Amino acid sequence: MASPLRPDPSTRIWPEPLNCPPPVMTMAEAIDHFDRLPDSLLLLVFNKIGDVKALGRCCVVSRRFHTLVPQVENVVVRVDCVISDDESSAAAGSLEKSRGPFSHLFRLVFGSIVKPLQALGQFLGPKRSTPTTSSSLAVGGGSEEDGDLDHQSGGVTHHSPTQVLKNFNEIRFLRIELPSGELGIDDGVLLKWRADFGSTLDNCVILGAASVIYPGPTKGSGIQDSGNDAFCVSNGGDDNGSIPESFYTNGGLKLRVVWTISSLIAASARHYLLQPIIAEHKTLDSLVLTDADGQGVLCMNRDQLEELRVKPLSASSASKRTLVPALNMRLWYAPHLELPDGIVLKGATLVAIRPSEQSVTRREVSDGSWVSAAFEEPYGTAARMLVKRRTYCLEMNSF
Repeated sequence: MASPLRPDPSTRIWPEPLNCPPPVMTMAEAIDHFDRLPDSLLLLVFNKIGDVKALGRCCVVSRRFHTLVPQVENVVVRVDCVISDDESSAAAGSLEKSRGPFSHLFRLVFGSIVKPLQALGQFLGPKRSTPTTSSSLAVGGGSEEDGDLDHQSGGVTHHSPTQVLKNFNEIRFLRIELPSGELGIDDGVLLKWRADFGSTLDNCVILGAASVIYPGPTKGSGIQDSGNDAFCVSNGGDDNGSIPESFYTNGGLKLRVVWTISSLIAASARHYLLQPIIAEHKTLDSLVLTDADGQGVLCMNRDQLEELRVKPLSASSASKRTLVPALNMRLWYAPHLELPDGIVLKGATLVAIRPSEQSVTRREVSDGSWVSAAFEEPYGTAARMLVKRRTYCLEMNSF
């Protein structure tokens, strides 16, 4: 019986002769159609990428990419780890060995964003560990395939943000993301802040809660309080926004003062260390320094950036941070705040802060507008609900 899989002579593959010349490419085949894309389109793609390490890798793809990457306007830098100041200084010295203008982008990207806030240790209990020696942050993730690495402590080299970004000539929007918030807080505690700076603090908004209860069985019944707000019980009636007497006696007020001072110290330390970047990049329209936890956000717009270049900041004599001026503060409090989506904040507190000297000159912006706009949802809704309650005014000296 004949096999159904009879070979077809017309489809046989024959070896090419050994001395066969290479095929001749036509003009159409020789054209690299990628090179026909305009620079403006490639820059659009690079701006969508944003991440500084990814852009560093793009630099080694071709000479054209190497020329275009410094023109990127939107840059995002993500910090991965904490290193000591000694390591950071040694890494800075190794930068002189770089053989190309973007080689340090392709090596390891970051260092010296935030100095340790040793003062926070006086306010915060046994939470996240704080290093006893001075430290700073750096981007990690380097590998042998990332280029020529200088192997130092931990096998990688770290560089400061000023060194990393200096070859970008057209940055307009810069976002720096730290690996976590500086403030160690107890599990279940909500603490968020946003600060706007020029040459000094323009305003700061802090939202905190002793505990958060999420709706539905999937997230459990919430996390219990640590004890400071034991009086925070469900209050369906109208309390006129008044703070109960127990708030002053069981440590509730003291805890809010700790949150406020700690957030201001963290914000002023971030601001202080942004000076070199702001001075070097005159094209900046927006600078945001945030963290992966979403705990704190420092923002500067074009006018505020220019103000810092014209009017140098005043540094604190105690540590490497910007001096916080005398402040006027407004505080709103709710023992039990239920949001429209079912989330409940127990011991919800909102603090709006501005320098005392601005209390008269900046009345044109109502408290409700700039305070409620400080946070994304659902926390923006929480802020709008809190500002409708009774307002308590406080003052704080410069520190």
